[in-house]
Amino acid sequence: MRPLDPRLLRHAHAARGYVALTGGLGVATAGLAVAQAFLLGGVISAVVAGASTAEQTRSLAWLAAVVVARAAVVWAQERYGERAAVAVVADLRHQVTARAVALGPAYLDAATRTSVTTLVTDGLEALRPYLSRYLPQLVMTALVTPALLLAVLTQDLISAATIAVTIPLVPAFMALVGWMTQATAARRLVTMQRLGSQVLDLLAGLPTLVALGRERGPAARVRELGEAHRQATTATLRTAFLSALVLELLTTLSVALVAVGVGLRLLSGHLDLRTALVVLILAPEVYLPLRQVGAQFHASTDGLAAADAAFAVLDRAVPGTGSQSAPDLSHATIEVHGVRVDHPGRRHPAPHDGSLTLRPGTVTALVGSSGCGKSTLAEVVLGLRSPDAGAVTVVSADGTRTALADVERRSWLAQCAWLGQQPLVVPGTLRENVALFGRLDDAQLAAAADRAGLAEVVARLPDGWQTRLGAGGVGLSAGQRQRLALARVLASPAQLVVLDEPSAHLDADTERYVQDAVAELRAEGRTVLVVAHRPALVAEADQVVDLSALPQVA
Repeated sequence: MRPLDPRLLRHAHAARGYVALTGGLGVATAGLAVAQAFLLGGVISAVVAGASTAEQTRSLAWLAAVVVARAAVVWAQERYGERAAVAVVADLRHQVTARAVALGPAYLDAATRTSVTTLVTDGLEALRPYLSRYLPQLVMTALVTPALLLAVLTQDLISAATIAVTIPLVPAFMALVGWMTQATAARRLVTMQRLGSQVLDLLAGLPTLVALGRERGPAARVRELGEAHRQATTATLRTAFLSALVLELLTTLSVALVAVGVGLRLLSGHLDLRTALVVLILAPEVYLPLRQVGAQFHASTDGLAAADAAFAVLDRAVPGTGSQSAPDLSHATIEVHGVRVDHPGRRHPAPHDGSLTLRPGTVTALVGSSGCGKSTLAEVVLGLRSPDAGAVTVVSADGTRTALADVERRSWLAQCAWLGQQPLVVPGTLRENVALFGRLDDAQLAAAADRAGLAEVVARLPDGWQTRLGAGGVGLSAGQRQRLALARVLASPAQLVVLDEPSAHLDADTERYVQDAVAELRAEGRTVLVVAHRPALVAEADQVVDLSALPQVA
């Protein structure tokens, strides 16, 4: 666990200026602390020597100015620290979200999607105290402590040597504590992500669970995860507070050691009062940044764990995309040749040698046993996953051949539609969800709803098209969500339509609407690729590709 991860400066541009500003304020703090020590030591020693207070008016005025300046520096640090923390967290949230979207469905499965959601909300929020409180003190320690130690060295070699010997004990102890708390903080983040996943699942399925009388089991599981999260948080805070206590003890003893040495030499006449006072004033200032680092250490543990999780997403390579505009798919043929996709932890690729040809106005069904690579091949055709071998080629009406790897992704996906087993439903109205591909007038909306069997669902809803839906389709049954997605596909201008087991877990009526929708898409001249298990849907296909029949390798 690095106190300041270089990746933070690389990914969050706002952090660079903030660290530079903190460094400048640190230099100012060091200069003001030295000036305050010399002024205060000079005034007190002069008064003890018999000088009148009036004679020290100028020095006292300068001392007051230095105190005000130090207060202004502290105010600036806190003010801009909070602003920078908000900016950095917002920047990282945007980058993590954008990278997760760019990685595509191959990365964003159900579990990962929930983890990323938790990370960009509660997870990265832990970076704010790290940036606004811990990081400034860390920079101050790197700049102010050496500068003040040098100032002590110019006044008293023995005191400087005492401080120099005791200072390394503090970072050594902090490194030990950091090593101990790293695993605890990471475990707390994982527990929080699991808790978020369980809560989201429970909220999405709560109506069904209540109807079946099974709501107690998931609720108990959420309570268990909440208790685990509480214990992990308590363990992290306990370690952090104990470390701060020990750090305070170390620094207090170190300052006391310097004070004893200065006092003995002052009594013996080997040190003058002004020098002794300057050293005694500067000694606590030398240790102050270290003490503040210890006091704010608990703010860093959760923040660094969240940053590590964010960088794990940002460091993932995005599948390459070309620069050529996608050909018009309404008159293009898509050829898939020898596609192989390897999967970490699996002995066999899936698919191993996928080959097929997709033409406008035809339906192609991918069949085969579970795990043979049907959905993976569909993702390759959509350009959402890069194959480890083989290629996808688009043949235009004039015979021009273009590799999918050379096609610019946005122009390609603009002509594609994908309907999976769990259709995307975003928070908003029913109308907004159907019109995700673009604005629809009432006639287009009604036509798509009739063809998908959604019209009867809308008629039963109290607010009709203005019915508000929750994330994941809360408020609709599985069959109703599938009809909504079908209406969206039918209303879209997409030429290439990929349906990934669209009739799985559906009743007979909804399955019939899926079959009718596939037939209508073919009649409209669209290119349709269906991942299918049910015989009724396979029967709609013009060609059937059985991936289970492909040769397997050891």
